[in-house]
Amino acid sequence: QVQVVESGGGLVQPGGSLRLSCTTSGIIFSISAMGWYRQAPGKQRELVAVIGRRATTIYADSVKGRFTISKDNAKNTVYLQMNSLKPEDTAVYYCNAAGTFSSGSYYSSPHWGQGTQVTVSS
Repeated sequence: QVQVVESGGGLVQPGGSLRLSCTTSGIIFSISAMGWYRQAPGKQRELVAVIGRRATTIYADSVKGRFTISKDNAKNTVYLQMNSLKPEDTAVYYCNAAGTFSSGSYYSSPHWGQGTQVTVSS
């Protein structure tokens, strides 16, 4: 049984930083691609960042230069470091485990976490 658990969300002022964590079990983490998505109220869920098995990364244009995705295979955990946060980054952030990452595109798996709320507001 695959489990995906996100943590690290919260309230932060514009320009601030947060680090999200996503810990998994039930998959071979070291060879798995992992993705972070977000969904703002009234909007569709969108892909934010992906890290592949060899640490290849891709980012949404809206977060390039501000967000960094990384992974720790020893801890079965993927991180999303978010800097220079903006109000438009406010959303529920979801982790997706063991999707398909091919030719620069990520296709999500059925394995989602419960989400963690990020609110950027003064």
